[in-house]
This record gives sequence, structure tokens and C-alpha cells, in this order.
Amino acid sequence: MDRKEFDGKVAIVTGAARGIGFEVSRRLAGMGAAVILNDIDAAQAEKAAELIRAEKGVALPVTGDSSQIETIEKMVAMATGRLGSLDIVVANAGITLFGDFLSYPLADFEEVMKVNLTGSFFLAQAAARRMKEQGSGGSLLFMSSVTGHQAHKNLAAYGMTKAALEMLARNLVIELSPYKINVNSVAPGATLTERTMDDAAYEKIWSALTPMGRPANTGDIADAVLFLVSDKAKHITGQNLVIDGGWTAISPSPY
Repeated sequence: MDRKEFDGKVAIVTGAARGIGFEVSRRLAGMGAAVILNDIDAAQAEKAAELIRAEKGVALPVTGDSSQIETIEKMVAMATGRLGSLDIVVANAGITLFGDFLSYPLADFEEVMKVNLTGSFFLAQAAARRMKEQGSGGSLLFMSSVTGHQAHKNLAAYGMTKAALEMLARNLVIELSPYKINVNSVAPGATLTERTMDDAAYEKIWSALTPMGRPANTGDIADAVLFLVSDKAKHITGQNLVIDGGWTAISPSPY
């Protein structure tokens, strides 16, 4: 992609202080976009924004729970009020709460649904309203997972939300195509992030299970995201791209 592929664009990325969200934000800013960088951790959000600004990118941190309407409205208002438009949204924020299906608690279920689905749905809604008003279109992207395609032990609730996000992207083709807004999702497989690398065995296990011989890194996922929200992908909508080094093609179990 061109160094200035996103020059003049304004993006919102949620769950952006670390991992995939941070790398997506860093890449967008490095290619000219101004990024509203959201995370629930204020210190981490500010640190992430500072790192991007150190690379001469534009990043404005917004602290808050991305599943709350107040936070969503704040992000959209900042994009349009301070930066002039809203062109790209990457609904990356999500949580994983493991648990056996037969004993999975209601509180955990509601929390997973709230963050993974409620936040993504209403951020897309608020952003799409603004994009419609602007009249220049835009791009929405949801962060799914291979767990929306293949069963993982103790991830019934999480996997359910990820499959739902892919269906949301498909359904919004009907709703948003008239306004030149394309909507897609990506489904990462095993990916090296700060969280997964806390498990000393993670990289070894997933290198053995992945046909390409290694788990993804955050750059692998960011490359796909940036393509789908770029002008090069304007005629791609309602699609999901699996990024897993071939794992879902053969699905060897990690258990």
C-alpha cells in the first residue's frame, strides 16, 4: 500500500491500546489517517497514542467502555468535531471469558455479549449515520475469529458472538450499500499478542498446529484490515476473510 493510502481519512479503532487494535491504528496513522484510538485502560490508551505520535502519526486517545453508548457518541463526536469527518471504523474491542457450557455463568455471558456484540453493533450504527450525513461513504470492519467457524472447548459464548459479527457484516450490505458504505469482517486465527504471549507454550503449540508453520502476528491481521478499509476494496462488502495460516482448512485440535 502507498505510504499515503489513507491521507485525509479519519478512523475510529476500538480496543486499540495493544495487540491487533494497536497495530491497525499504527498502520493507519502511518499511512496518513487521523486515528481515534479507544481503550478502556486510560494509561494504555495514552501510551499507545504517544507511540503513534512519536512516529509522526495523528492519534487521539479516547478512554471508555466501547460497549457504552456514551463512549460511542464521544468517539463519533470527536472524529467529526475535531477532525472533520468519519471515514473508517474498526470495531476491534472484544473479550474472551472461558468457561464450560454446562456451568457458564449469566454474568460472564452478558459481559461477552455486551462488549463483543452490543458495542460493535451500536458503534457501526452511530458511524453509519454520520457517514450517511456526509454523503461520501465509508468503511466498517468487524473483528471476528476462527472460533466463529470451528468449535473451541470452553468458548461457546465467545464463538457465538464472532459468528454473529460476520452475519451482521453480511446483513448490513442491504442497509448501507445505498450510502456507499462497505462492511466486512476478518477472522484471525492464533495470533501472537501481548496477551497470548503470556502463555509460554502458545507459540510452540500453534506453530505445530498451523499449516504455514507459525501463528499470525499482529501485522498479518493489520495487513488484511487495511486492505478491506482502503479504497482498493470499495466493491468488496458483506465478506469475511479468515487469516489463520490454513488452520481452519484442516482444524487440528489444540486439546
